[in-house]
Amino acid sequence: VAATALGGDKVLAAAAGGAKGDQRATAAADPGAQAADRDAALLAGTRLHLLLEHLPGLPPQDWPARAADLLAGAEGGLPTAPELTALLDELAEIAAAESLAPLLSPPPGATVLREAPLSAPLPGGLVLSGTIDRLVITSDRITIVDYKSNAAVPDTPEATPEGYLRQMAAYRHAARAIWPGRAVECVILWTRARQAMTLPDPLLDLAWAAALRGLEPAAAGP
Repeated sequence: VAATALGGDKVLAAAAGGAKGDQRATAAADPGAQAADRDAALLAGTRLHLLLEHLPGLPPQDWPARAADLLAGAEGGLPTAPELTALLDELAEIAAAESLAPLLSPPPGATVLREAPLSAPLPGGLVLSGTIDRLVITSDRITIVDYKSNAAVPDTPEATPEGYLRQMAAYRHAARAIWPGRAVECVILWTRARQAMTLPDPLLDLAWAAALRGLEPAAAGP
């Protein structure tokens, strides 16, 4: 069972295609326009995530060449020069945000994994699988960081889309199984807002319980 399948994919699609009044008007006049805008936003987010995985630890002067190498072989291919400049500008703002320094510059001795695959058993013989954007491992704590590039950012953890909460709760479940005895912290890095949001355990407990209830028919079988 993929972590994003616990509600995440539906929420991702809704968030990417969520239209306000002017977007609805545009879509009515040109049904293809909204889909094109959504696809462009998703591609930009995918590209930014890739750069976040690889560039923050490099000298900024090396970013353009490294970014071009990375993106040339990635989804969508090499972006245009203005698109690449916009991505690097956004990355520079994220890297410069003081509030994000603990996530992007972890403490000495920490192990940082990017695009880290995790799996853990679930009830009914199912297996949970997922890929975490950034995983920071210390002797007593596991920090799970997921990048989200939504234009609209919730004001509080409680306002976070349910699918995201279930996804993060699934990651927490896997991390607890792999590293028993260590504290597990789940953080969403909202790239547009340059904001890190820590998700409280009670909130994730509720989301995980709901996710497991949704799996009951699958676990029970035909």
